[in-house]
Amino acid sequence: MASGKKVFLYEEVAKHNQLKDCWLIIAGKVYDVTPFMEDHPGGDDVLLSSTGKDASDDFEDTGHSDTAREMMVKYLIGEIDVSTIPKKRTYVHPLQASNKPDKSNDFVIKILQFLLPLLILGVAFAFRQYTQKKD
Repeated sequence: MASGKKVFLYEEVAKHNQLKDCWLIIAGKVYDVTPFMEDHPGGDDVLLSSTGKDASDDFEDTGHSDTAREMMVKYLIGEIDVSTIPKKRTYVHPLQASNKPDKSNDFVIKILQFLLPLLILGVAFAFRQYTQKKD
């Protein structure tokens, strides 16, 4: 890329988070990986899960080969204005983003559904033992 590199704002890059329009931020650079979605060895979900954030850690943690790094050049479209990247972002897969109710308490409810009958049985057993000793 010439010295007149395009500089993108995070908000603009984050909009490209679909199967047919996918951009990634890796090491301060912006890549349009849309043409590579079907060919990515890890599948398109891996790429989609890295949209809308700085995906540098995701990329490095995977241990990409030198060949993969060389391939990235053809997808490079510019640089990111790093000052516009939020410090922390919770990823929501575009296909999962909807108005679904919050299910963060489901785990607690399932535990209680399991433990409550055990607690009742335990109390009943203790009561039975207590009343048998009195007789």
